[in-house]
Amino acid sequence: MEWPEPIQSVQYLAESGIKCLPSRYIRPHGEKPPEHKLVEEKVPLIDLSGLYDERRQKTMGKISDACREWGSFQVINHGVSPELLMAGREVSRKFFSLPLEEKQKHANDPCSYVGYGSRIGVEKGAKLDWGDYYFHHFLPLSIREEHRWPSKPEEYRTRMKEYCEGTLELCGSLLSLCSENLGLPPNHLNEAFGREEGTGVCVRLNYYPVCPQPELTYGLSPHTDPGGITILLQDDVLGLQVHKGDYWVPVHPVANALTIILGDQMEILTNGIYKSMEHRCIANQKKERMSIVVFCNPNGEKDVGPIKELTDESNPARYRHMTFNEYRMLIRRSGTKGNSYVKSLTNFG
Repeated sequence: MEWPEPIQSVQYLAESGIKCLPSRYIRPHGEKPPEHKLVEEKVPLIDLSGLYDERRQKTMGKISDACREWGSFQVINHGVSPELLMAGREVSRKFFSLPLEEKQKHANDPCSYVGYGSRIGVEKGAKLDWGDYYFHHFLPLSIREEHRWPSKPEEYRTRMKEYCEGTLELCGSLLSLCSENLGLPPNHLNEAFGREEGTGVCVRLNYYPVCPQPELTYGLSPHTDPGGITILLQDDVLGLQVHKGDYWVPVHPVANALTIILGDQMEILTNGIYKSMEHRCIANQKKERMSIVVFCNPNGEKDVGPIKELTDESNPARYRHMTFNEYRMLIRRSGTKGNSYVKSLTNFG
């Protein structure tokens, strides 16, 4: 499988001083960002230190409500140190500051997506997003391929391993808390992710350059994440928005907070009790923006479907079974398309 058209770095385009967007980045009239309603509602912000004192029951309730009503929330006092967060940001920024020819040594392909790239999906003539990224695996070890991680800056591999280990521990804790809130044994969701076979963990560094016409395009199109739990570290530039009801809600950066986004596999496993959160990133005319995204996913070969204990005669299984690798390939072929993929697995549509 190959890209249908030559890949061009968005960062290179932005730095060339263009005043107008190339047509391949301009959205059709009804898809342009200003067409959608915005609301200044607040995404839930949860202090996880409340899990370890008399606030535990209340904190568990906040997590449950956020998973059921939002599919997204921010957490503070989450156990990943400010030093690790800062180190992750620093090596990401250093990578995107490298000369283009150095970054292109790691150019990716649409088969694995590992490496440096600027598009998702192989549909010829598709509208593109205004952003570049670097994608690589962390777990399972059999597909980590550390030699395909950025070789510069020199400290990247050490720092990103430490960052991934910290976020993986947080993901395991969140899965245990969600299991408890669902009335399941604490290890149930961790096992559903295939803990014994090897939970999948991958990393995506996002870089959104300054955009000359942000009202015409997206930094990242509206989509749901195909995996289980997404742990996202923002910088201090506003751009991430989540879709709740008829509105898009800005996710304001909070110092040392991590944004949690539930993916399609969590909606499938919980039979729709928890919602996969559609989200997008807006382009910016004045400031560049960066983020680090860690995706915690079910093992790629593990069959995923609604958990039996969460179904009964009055609430039958709503989603068909499929391995995560099969599901992910749908997105890699066609690109981001809102929440259409998870809807396509329902037994009633």
